[in-house]
Amino acid sequence: MKIEYPTQGTCAKAILIDVDDTTKTINNVTFIGGCNGNTSGISMLVKGMKVDDVIQRLNGIQCGMKTTSCPDQLAKALKSACQPD
Repeated sequence: MKIEYPTQGTCAKAILIDVDDTTKTINNVTFIGGCNGNTSGISMLVKGMKVDDVIQRLNGIQCGMKTTSCPDQLAKALKSACQPD
């Protein structure tokens, strides 16, 4: 499953995510914009992880005085695409 998520409240403008439909693991994550070192690190860390584990670990993380962050936006993207209400 390919996900393109427009972020809100972060330096990154969007997140491109590739999730294996069968195993619900993350194949690849690419942030468009944002702090390259941090977003590249996040992408490498979550590669191969289960979607639910990524959501649990990253949901609610804040960046400075912001109410969200790039990791939080990744969790929100995965929740909206993989855990619909």
